[in-house]
Amino acid sequence: MELSGGEIIAQFLHDEGVEYLFGYPGGAVLHIYDALLRADKTKHILVRHEQAATHAADGYARSTGKTGVALVTSGPGMTNAVTGIATAYLDSIPLVVLTGQVPTGVIGSDAFQEVDSVGISRPCVKHNFLVKDINDLAETLTKAFYVASSGRPGPVVVDIPKDVTDPNIKIPYTYQQSIEMRSYNPVTKGHPFQIKKALELMLQAKKPVFYTGGGVVLGNASETLRTLVKTLNFPITSTLMGLGAYPSSDEQFLGMLGMHGTYEANMAMHDTDVLIAVGARFDDRVTGHLEHFCPTAKIIHIDIDPSSISKTVQVDVPIVGDVDDVLTSMLELLKDSDSSGKRKMQANDSAAMKDWWKQIKQWRKKNCLRYNKKTKTIKPQYVIEKLNEITDDDAYITSDVGQHQMFAAQYYKFEEPRHWINSGGLGTMGFGLPAAMGVQLAHLDKTVACVTGEGSIQMNIQELATCMQYQLPIKIINLNNRYLGMVRQWQEFFYEGRYAMSYMDSIPDFVKLAESYGHVGMQVDKTNDVEDALKEAFAMKDKLVFIDFITNREENVYPMIAAGKGHHEMELAPDSELV
Repeated sequence: MELSGGEIIAQFLHDEGVEYLFGYPGGAVLHIYDALLRADKTKHILVRHEQAATHAADGYARSTGKTGVALVTSGPGMTNAVTGIATAYLDSIPLVVLTGQVPTGVIGSDAFQEVDSVGISRPCVKHNFLVKDINDLAETLTKAFYVASSGRPGPVVVDIPKDVTDPNIKIPYTYQQSIEMRSYNPVTKGHPFQIKKALELMLQAKKPVFYTGGGVVLGNASETLRTLVKTLNFPITSTLMGLGAYPSSDEQFLGMLGMHGTYEANMAMHDTDVLIAVGARFDDRVTGHLEHFCPTAKIIHIDIDPSSISKTVQVDVPIVGDVDDVLTSMLELLKDSDSSGKRKMQANDSAAMKDWWKQIKQWRKKNCLRYNKKTKTIKPQYVIEKLNEITDDDAYITSDVGQHQMFAAQYYKFEEPRHWINSGGLGTMGFGLPAAMGVQLAHLDKTVACVTGEGSIQMNIQELATCMQYQLPIKIINLNNRYLGMVRQWQEFFYEGRYAMSYMDSIPDFVKLAESYGHVGMQVDKTNDVEDALKEAFAMKDKLVFIDFITNREENVYPMIAAGKGHHEMELAPDSELV
């Protein structure tokens, strides 16, 4: 069949199985929008800002494992989308972002709404393309989806000049389901010798720890990881991005590690003699000061991306490959191990491992997440604990960035992967609500809640209109402390309490604001009302409910590792011993 450029895009998205396209129209993409309307195959979600389009596509991708897709116009449409593209890039989320461009004949002339989309996005994409010929369009789209979803996933930008989508120019179109690229062949199989070497080191360990990251979630390796951890009886900790890959309720799980990680997780990391890093990138919020990081440990690092290995921390056994494939190989080696190997593992279990678990239990007695509940004002930790109690295991939780994000990570017990949706690497305020839209559309029959703060929610609050248009019954948990909470906490700790511009002098009436968009608004300012308010909100299955919790103004996130400190130098809550 012969199709125009716009029609090729519409048909390709349908052939590729794209369920939702998040976008906002503009002059450079009107041919595409006209073709989408006439094709009527892929559901288009009209957001209210291009940043929200990329965040919504991101949320859809994180919760499903599929590639999220966004469509924006040239100029400000593209630049508005950059924050969402960069967010996906830092967290390795598969996105394809189609950007409109001025006609090829005027590229470089500072035409109306022209920006160098390829140049602007180059530092924050896995790859990008500029399509100058309609004959290259279908193949480029195939490449974009392949690159975005394979190897270490990431966002891909396809910049499309308006004349390439001219409805009067048509060419034959055939859907190409797969493609081979000579210059791009990600390694998926780990080297057998390295895997064997790693397993031998693990079986000799006296104080081993699994350190897992978002790569386990992205690589769909959760079940294999759980089996291996149980088989070895090793303790396991997780980064912010890896939460849910291993069940939080399991006794072998030490909680999140890093700057706001648990005492037992951080102390185990500092003391370990063999660290097994799986799908993690040794982010600075995890490692703390590098000179203090795992000072006595041999380090095994499993990752699909060779550039991540020994990038910040020198490792002893590097394994490049698909995480699930490598962990499966380890399990197979364990099953096939000779009798001496089995005896060695049993010896660790009965002696060294017994001592290691005894030490971990001592650290756990600190109960580092205790907080003073005997206060009149609402504690944000209490809200998250109650949220965890009344939502079932199928709930999806998105968050914005700041103290509320850390409280959610600490106090909500994630049991399954892809249920915790947050911006980890870039730390993007305004992410939570549009991401929740993408999650809710992907899981129409599931419970979706967005944990946010009065600062973050206002960055993309216009998406309440999108939620009304598409009847998305998201529950917004606004932890309102009238401050930019994490900024205020740092100013308290490191700037002698000088709260420079971190106080919100003017905050809207969120109840009235939610109601003005056609939603339900609630305000809660008493601890005794928290549970009933949450139950009432979540009972409204078909409505978006905005709950404005007026929380303790100066509550801080603990534990905390200050800059320049090691895992063993955590600061615990000053009143935790009094609880």
